[in-house]
Amino acid sequence: MLKQTLSITQLGLRSILDRFAPSLVIIVGLAGVVAVFTALLAMAAGFQSTLQATGRADIAMAMRGGSQAELHSGLSRDQATIIRQAPGVRAGADGQPVASAEIVVIAELLKTGESTGSNITVRGVEPAAFALRPQLRIVEGRAFKPGLAELIVGRGVTRQFQGAGLGESLRMRGSVWTVVGVFESGDANESEIWADAEVAQSTFNRRGYSSVRLQLDDPDGLQALKDALTADPRLTVDVDSELRYYSGQTEQFRRTIAVLAGVVTFIMALGALFAALNTMYAAVSTRAREIATLRAIGFGGTPIVASIMIEALLLSLVGGLIGAFLAYLLFNNMAVSTLGANFTQVVFRFSVTPALVTGGLAIALVIGMIGGLLPALRAARLPVTTALRAA
Repeated sequence: MLKQTLSITQLGLRSILDRFAPSLVIIVGLAGVVAVFTALLAMAAGFQSTLQATGRADIAMAMRGGSQAELHSGLSRDQATIIRQAPGVRAGADGQPVASAEIVVIAELLKTGESTGSNITVRGVEPAAFALRPQLRIVEGRAFKPGLAELIVGRGVTRQFQGAGLGESLRMRGSVWTVVGVFESGDANESEIWADAEVAQSTFNRRGYSSVRLQLDDPDGLQALKDALTADPRLTVDVDSELRYYSGQTEQFRRTIAVLAGVVTFIMALGALFAALNTMYAAVSTRAREIATLRAIGFGGTPIVASIMIEALLLSLVGGLIGAFLAYLLFNNMAVSTLGANFTQVVFRFSVTPALVTGGLAIALVIGMIGGLLPALRAARLPVTTALRAA
């Protein structure tokens, strides 16, 4: 049976060039399905990896109770001081807690080539913010000086927005700020503008902070810190790890993209499936005399079914590989921006991962298998005499 299957498969593959146009329909259709599926989920994967790379498990974040994002949170100066002094916070070389009370506000900048403004995150930070984010490094210029209207901007901001380059000036809330540095971090921080917390509070008329970041003395001490802060009657705060906070920010976006990818892929897959059915039925019809002759000289029905299925799967695999290659070539590492949880632009890159490519190829093979099964069964069941007369 194996020899018969290989023989029929070889005959079928040799005749593909004679049926090139119908075969191309399967390849192009499945290439489109895989490319769209991979590209959509690559967007979600890139957004997720960007935000998750921002968080660390040994950094705790304290925000006002019930706040879903830093923009919605508010902590007074006194509360920030209490939070810094909580047990379980690591002390620095100077004996002070490694903690940064930070303020998050929204400014508006023009994107390159656009005439309407887009929201951008301005983060006011304290000196310890740099120690809490060791992945952040200044690649152009220098860090801002405390007490001055100076900014450092993420590399993603300089790529997407006008007037945010080194040495340029930005006007925010009636004040003129000078960009003195550009930083890279490989995460969501690159979508932000940083300034001195005190200056940001004065400029944006804020008396308190949005959050307090704390480095844990023990990576497993998050629960103890949370218990201590939530038990303090002077505070109403939510405490979680920075890693879980940023991971949670991607949930809604990932769910939306997953639904969109599912709907679009399903619609396109139906079209590709009908194309595969029509193509394979046409192939069976074209080879009716050949199949009937093979049946007449003793070839079984199972090898015929297997050979047609192999042909359909090979065409599907070729289409899937082409679609995955196109998705990688066109979208992988492409920089875009979208609204984050703070209703500001988050710059991230598409990420075409091996898992997405594997998923796309699996979809292509399933479509090919379904599209080839019915024509294969028809070919195996067609009476020899009927097939010879039809041919």
